[in-house]
Amino acid sequence: MAQSGSAQSATSQPVMIGAEDLPLHCPTSHTALWNMHPRVFLDIKDTGSAQCPYCGAAYQLKPGVAAGHGH
Repeated sequence: MAQSGSAQSATSQPVMIGAEDLPLHCPTSHTALWNMHPRVFLDIKDTGSAQCPYCGAAYQLKPGVAAGHGH
């Protein structure tokens, strides 16, 4: 995942999500400890993008990635 250790702000470029990052949740495993908030799972399969309600991080599926279905 292209993330530099902290959640992205709403004004920066979205974090690109690959199949290996699904199911998508924020904060991710790459988020710095100081920037943690309660984990929330984000639905990205219908629109190809999602935004975290806690920190405003924007996520977008990489081109060609199929979100699949949940269990």
